[in-house]
Amino acid sequence: MTSANTGTEMGSFASRFNLQQYVVYLGFLAIFLFFAFMLRDSGFLTVRNLSNIVLQTAPVTIMAIGLVFVMSAGEIDLSIGSIVAVSALAAAVTIASYGMAAGIVAGLGAGILIGLINGALVAYVRLPSFLVTLATMGLFAGVSRSMTDLRSISVTNEAFTGFFGSGSLLGVPSLIWWTVIAIAIGHLVYRETRFGAHVLATGDNARAASVSGISVPKIRLAVLTISGGLAGLAGLLYAGRLQAAKYTLGETDLMTVIAAVIVGGTLLNGGKGSIVGALVGSLMMGMLNNGLILMGLSVSDQMIVRGLIILTAVAVSLRDKSR
Repeated sequence: MTSANTGTEMGSFASRFNLQQYVVYLGFLAIFLFFAFMLRDSGFLTVRNLSNIVLQTAPVTIMAIGLVFVMSAGEIDLSIGSIVAVSALAAAVTIASYGMAAGIVAGLGAGILIGLINGALVAYVRLPSFLVTLATMGLFAGVSRSMTDLRSISVTNEAFTGFFGSGSLLGVPSLIWWTVIAIAIGHLVYRETRFGAHVLATGDNARAASVSGISVPKIRLAVLTISGGLAGLAGLLYAGRLQAAKYTLGETDLMTVIAAVIVGGTLLNGGKGSIVGALVGSLMMGMLNNGLILMGLSVSDQMIVRGLIILTAVAVSLRDKSR
């Protein structure tokens, strides 16, 4: 066999097997094996600890699904953490006065409304999504603080906390059900519908997408609204699980969600993404936080590790986009 033939076969193999798309799965396995070995006597591998990782990452996974749509369209949403707090507080306050149904409408409605505001400013006023959502992040962080004068609001409605947090169906916790349903719907819409194809086309080349008949402004409005709605749902899940709502909910989630999405294979500049990859990325970040805590690392050390992971993932993302 000649060297030319060998090179051709290796190139053909490389085109069929793109290692880069499996990085998140290999990374997840590597981190799991590392902690399993290092923390074998610290309870990392117990069923209780592993299930806690899944439960704790449920709201992050829900937000990550929305961010996959946003980033695939070439945009960004920095306001999701503030939306979580506003939605959770709106739901908690409304439940106390008007009951569970009204609370759900208030919580989800707040998220969708903020998403619509973000989307309208980006799509029709033509402001950069980075600046718009940076502004609304600060704006609604202030709103969440003023809603209850920095007080925590307890959620005592058992039907609500069971449905969104502490309950179970067929022996499976409700938070896992929410995650599975959201991932299934998100993946179906993203991969199997015309809307998903239009999102990817917009992120890949907005001008070409517009020329081909895609309404780019409507796509941008839609993805930011979806992100706001899913952040609102994440707020309900936090309120249900913790049986309380406070302005600090979601405050530290932005970095984790962005890391999960980028590590999961969504390009920073748009045009490519993965809902399943975001799920694995979210679980990876949850497992990483859990393992670092069990190892005794401080919060600052955990932030450093997450930052390094994001930096690496962004570098890989931009390198892939430039090819």
